[in-house]
Amino acid sequence: MSIAFISPDWVHHTNIYEVNLRQYTPEGTINAFADHLPRLKDMGVETLWFMPLTPIAQKNKKGSLGSYYACSDFISINPEFGTEDDFKSLVKQAHEMGFKTIVDWVANHTGWDHVWTTEHPEYYLMDSATNDFKKASGMDDIIELNYKNPELRKAMIGAMKFWITEFDIDGFRCDLAFWVELNFWKEARTELEKIKNLFWLGELDPLDNPEYMGTFDAAYTWAWMHKANDFYKNGITIADLETVLKRYEAMGNKTMRAWFTSNHDENSWNGTEYEKYGDMAKALAVFSCTWNGVPLIYSGQELPNKKRLEFFEKDTIEWTGINDPISIGLHNFYKTLLTLHSTHPALRAGDENVKTTRLKTSDDDHVFVFLRKKGEREVLVILNLSPNNKIHFAILDKLVEGKFKEVFTQHSIDISKDLLFEMNAWDYKVFEK
Repeated sequence: MSIAFISPDWVHHTNIYEVNLRQYTPEGTINAFADHLPRLKDMGVETLWFMPLTPIAQKNKKGSLGSYYACSDFISINPEFGTEDDFKSLVKQAHEMGFKTIVDWVANHTGWDHVWTTEHPEYYLMDSATNDFKKASGMDDIIELNYKNPELRKAMIGAMKFWITEFDIDGFRCDLAFWVELNFWKEARTELEKIKNLFWLGELDPLDNPEYMGTFDAAYTWAWMHKANDFYKNGITIADLETVLKRYEAMGNKTMRAWFTSNHDENSWNGTEYEKYGDMAKALAVFSCTWNGVPLIYSGQELPNKKRLEFFEKDTIEWTGINDPISIGLHNFYKTLLTLHSTHPALRAGDENVKTTRLKTSDDDHVFVFLRKKGEREVLVILNLSPNNKIHFAILDKLVEGKFKEVFTQHSIDISKDLLFEMNAWDYKVFEK
């Protein structure tokens, strides 16, 4: 019998902001990050996702600081970041300001000197060739856990429970969720939601792992991200992009999609959003905040950050002024988009009553136009996905009519009068009816 999990209602209108604590401030601490909360609140951020806060294993670590994702103890705070009391205070402050908080949970593996390696070596998979712990997919600094062991499952769920009961977090971002057996996630969610209705974000693409849909509230859109990169660099067509979107939409709303242009892996290993998408980056950000799903933003994208952040070393984001939105170039850009997403009923994710429709134009080879609609409430998005300046086109689809206001400029138009649009390269417009 399948288990029907219910997403917290707030998830349908949330956005996710990934916090790279090590690189966020010169101090790299929980308390130093807290100074940014007022700015992030003003920007419209709803959910704070903290990369792993657990201590980092020292044996076989990479670089001088090691990887967040090579844990040495699931129920402790990394002293590099601060104390348990520091994080309790931060979560309390965040909740009082209206934020939700989720933490990165690395269930598939640990570092080589995790406390379980000596206390419970039976929790791990063994490599018959070396008669030692099994490396995780050949990565030297992490070793795989054995989910065939029921005691490991109990211990892992107990560790997750610790973060709920001690810190009052609101959910988990589950690292490499598809590397862990689905029945574990079902068991964990069933048990943990006896305490609190949580948000479960899975690092998996539902197109690749459809069986995980419904167990996670939201999942990644890797296929879209890669296809958008191909579009910008390799000349595939808008029709190719739309094919991927149709595949996601055909899966329904069991799992909401998280749309993004950067995250910690992409930024460090594959390049910044500007390396990947160039001048199209902002148009893709608009898409991520307005298409059917949940927007996901990485630390520093609001600057915008145009450097790759080191992963295993200290490499601070170069903030120009944490309390001065004018000095943070895309603060108001994201504020407009995130506020619209969190307040407009037509942008509610995973809602069967919201319709998302691509509209026909006189230049569909260059322009991507779509309408989000719930009842009488509508949001119209127009993207010039081409390097061409001064392109002219009309919306031919009769689904859209009436008076609209552009959210960035506050300029009003009446689409019923068959307006001809002019847009420059990679430009974007978002209209609210």
